[in-house]
This record gives sequence, C-alpha cells and structure tokens, in this order.
Amino acid sequence: MDGRRARAPKAEPPEPMSAPKAVMFWSGGKDSSLALDRIRRGGEFDVTALITTVNPEFGRVSMHGVREALVVRQAEAADLPLVRMEVPAASTNAAYVASLQSVLEAQRRAGVEAVIFGDIFLEDLRAWREGFLAQAGLKGVFPLWGGDTRALAGEFVERGFEGVVCCVDDARLDEQSLGRALDVAFFAELPAGVDPCGENGEYHSFVASGPIFRCSVRWRAGERVYRPLAAGAPAAPAASAGSTTRGFWFLDLLPEA
Repeated sequence: MDGRRARAPKAEPPEPMSAPKAVMFWSGGKDSSLALDRIRRGGEFDVTALITTVNPEFGRVSMHGVREALVVRQAEAADLPLVRMEVPAASTNAAYVASLQSVLEAQRRAGVEAVIFGDIFLEDLRAWREGFLAQAGLKGVFPLWGGDTRALAGEFVERGFEGVVCCVDDARLDEQSLGRALDVAFFAELPAGVDPCGENGEYHSFVASGPIFRCSVRWRAGERVYRPLAAGAPAAPAASAGSTTRGFWFLDLLPEA
C-alpha cells in the first residue's frame, strides 16, 4: 500500500422533487386565466389539464355561452389538454354531481392530487367544493381567494392579458357592455355595486391572449342574443336597489382562422 487514503465515491445530488399534479377548472374567462397564471408562476403545482363544463346540446361553455371550439383553442395555446365535463341545460343537481365525480375520479387515477379554482370570495361555493373534493381524495386550491377584486382587475391588465365581455346580467349591465375590452377604462367605468371581477355574476368574459398562452386566440364578434330566465323562474334581486335580473345578454364569439 502506498499510504494514500482511498477517496470516497462522490455523492450524487438528490433528484429534484416534482410538483404535485393538479387540474384547473376552466371557464375561459378572466378569473381562471389569472388563477392559472399565478399557479404557473408559483411553481407549487404541475397543472396537467383544464376541465371545462360544456352544454352538449349547444357545444358551449356553461354560463359563459362561449363556443367550445374557442376554449379548445385556449387549451392548445396554453399547451394543456382540455377535459370536457358535460352538463346539459336541464341537468339536475344529482346528474351534475355524478358527472363531476366521474371526471374527478379519472383525474385522481391519473395521479392528480389537487383541483384549482378561480373563486375569490363566494364562501358557500368554496365550502361545497372542498367538502366534495375531500370525499374524492383531492385538495382544493384557490389562488385568488380573498383578493381585492379591484386589485385583481388591475393585475389582469398589468400582466398583459386581453379579454372581452361575452355575457352580462341585465340587472347590472346592459347590452352595450357586450364586446367591451377588459381594459383600464372598462374597470373604471363599471357602475357602483358591480364587482370589478364580476364575482356576483354581473358579467362573464373570454380571454384571448396573455402570459399563459403561446399565441393569441383569434375571434370575431357574432350576433347579440338575449336569453330571458326560464319560464316560471322568479326574477332574482340584484345589487342595485329596485332592480331584478330578468335575463342575460350574450355576445356570440366566432372562431377566426
């Protein structure tokens, strides 16, 4: 022996921990876009898919009325697969829950651990979601929760998102709000009592470009359509005194090549 000590083998660096898999409930609008942006920047979760509720009779996103083809293009631009959750217009609560269970169980089997939502302050809805997810063995994630909605609207603009109003509640906003860009002027001119993020259902939106997309989703304006509440449904009281919801205005957004 030459008296020299044998060198210990060099320790290999530990494998980096992979972020837990999550899926995002996706409406195609402002809040879900901003929530996905925050999640991607934070890096806490690996978002593997977007889940969109679709009315199969009309091929449109529930509530927003946006054509399914446009959310498909959003998902492609975000480099994420789109999972359809079918919810017929006349669906019962039991049917909705069954559809939700089926979709989430498939995601859980694929290794998903968390589900992301763009909710901001609807506590009853969050409590229902978390209770349902707990039964399914999943965790709810709410990246916008408790945020000041005016500040969130400002963040949306500052981050470079571009969106458009596609649906309004006629008790809060009128037909002329359809097609307006979600810019500084729009948020500044909202009437008193209208939440800047439309968290009470005052309006819905479609996002065409922003930091979560590798390219813009091109669209053009189609016809404006008014849908009254279902026959026999009571008019809902609005935030504005003496005003009630009688129906909703929709702008048909058409995919453009």
